[in-house]
Amino acid sequence: MRIDFNSIKPIYIQVAEAIEDDIVTGKLKEGEPVYSQLILSRELGINPATAAKGINQLVSKGILEKQRGLSMTVVTGATERLLKERRDTEIMDLAEKLVDAALKVGVTKETVIKEITRLFESSRENQREGSYNE
Repeated sequence: MRIDFNSIKPIYIQVAEAIEDDIVTGKLKEGEPVYSQLILSRELGINPATAAKGINQLVSKGILEKQRGLSMTVVTGATERLLKERRDTEIMDLAEKLVDAALKVGVTKETVIKEITRLFESSRENQREGSYNE
């Protein structure tokens, strides 16, 4: 988990997004405890209140839940919910930018589809071979 202190994006939002990333990738499992605000603040070099604000954003969103006397946990169904949210927003945003860029430089729809298909299949093959690194 990394924080970009030079980003215009607030740190607490970066914290929330990083936790979401760990849920989506399976690093954090549903029903299991999440990092505490103290651990996050120590590891990331941020104020504990900032870490808490990021965590609380995910509680408000229904991704994390507070269990009285226990640590914060990932809600059942959070992974699928986050994946759907990302499909609905991030992928569509990227697709819109790609189409805009293609139109500006005169690339055809067929060429864009062909290149996406090639890259997708190449990435899928790399994942099967275990050589895909993010």
